[in-house]
Amino acid sequence: MNAQKRIWSISFIVVTLANALVFMIFEMLLPTLPLFVDALGGNAAHIGLVTGIFMFSAILVRPFAGMLAAQMDKKWLLMLGLLIMALSTGGYYLADTVYALLTIRLIHGAGFGLTVTYFTTMAAEIIPKERRGEGIGYFGVGETVAISVGPMIGIGVLNLYGFQWLFVGGMAVMLLTMLMVLFIQRDPDVQQGEKHEKVSFTFVEKRVLFPALLIFLVGLAAGGIMSFFSVYAEENDFSHVGVFFLLIAAAGFLVRLVSGKLFDRYGPPVILVPGALLAMAGLTMLYVTTNTVVILVAAVCYGFGFGAIFPAIQTWCLDLVGDREHENAMASFFNFFDLGIGGGSLVLGVVAAATSYQTIYLITSSIYGILILTYLLSLKWTKRSSSYPETSKESHG
Repeated sequence: MNAQKRIWSISFIVVTLANALVFMIFEMLLPTLPLFVDALGGNAAHIGLVTGIFMFSAILVRPFAGMLAAQMDKKWLLMLGLLIMALSTGGYYLADTVYALLTIRLIHGAGFGLTVTYFTTMAAEIIPKERRGEGIGYFGVGETVAISVGPMIGIGVLNLYGFQWLFVGGMAVMLLTMLMVLFIQRDPDVQQGEKHEKVSFTFVEKRVLFPALLIFLVGLAAGGIMSFFSVYAEENDFSHVGVFFLLIAAAGFLVRLVSGKLFDRYGPPVILVPGALLAMAGLTMLYVTTNTVVILVAAVCYGFGFGAIFPAIQTWCLDLVGDREHENAMASFFNFFDLGIGGGSLVLGVVAAATSYQTIYLITSSIYGILILTYLLSLKWTKRSSSYPETSKESHG
């Protein structure tokens, strides 16, 4: 029985590390590709397209993940996604025009959409069901670390070795993740079951619509941090932007070590409400003051809140569907989050232009207030969640 409940198998470690490497390369390219666009003679609009077309492609391809997994072993589909990412990353250096770069970026986004979906669902498959919240939390720790160091590594490699080695090095890491995936051992019964399961194309998995809407709100607020904090900091002579984002990552890392266990024992309420309050407090601090110490405290509060909420909603979505429909659930989860970030960046940018960057943090704080209110109202309406009875750990036993 103890062996069945073990999380840290070789397969889980491989999935977690390989997924972290994917996110590290993704983050390495975020601050460096705009510089490559500039070197190719592109303008600000082209730089925006580099991000936009990537996310558009990922969003479009994810709904096909479940249908594909019913036709082929998802381990090989994962390797296909990684191969697309590897060739795209190396191919950037061959782009001699902005439009060639955008074409490669479109293909890269499709590979990323498949890869992230399959990594998450394979992790969920490996983790014992009764410890899924805890396991998904640990799985996300690798992403958190990668996201915090990726941009610094990307800029460092570019400054030392130039674009060629940045792209070739990224391709080499992607090829390494393909080799790592070979060491993932899947349950033969699960693989056999997939072959006999009919999974249709689903753009939005209706059973996860409510938690997906909540992660959409989280994405809206995250857009305010990711897209505008650096400019807000410069406007207010705050010179510790790197420390700010490092503290968010560190807080997210720490909270995931405990939040998953609480989720498995008590369900979403014990994570979502306190987590949203912490994130709300951090964003409110950014609105009311420009004091350096308070801003750094705000980063910790926001990091704790976001770091707890993201894997909790992710696990909630996985638990609301059958094992054969995890791809559909994760496609909806990631798509709603990405749409939130994209939509949030767009709308908040317009708001900032009309008012100030400070106003962004009043609005994003209010978004978390809406999340809390929406979730509490849903508990009142349903009285008792079918998946997670509100009161007891016995309901999970």
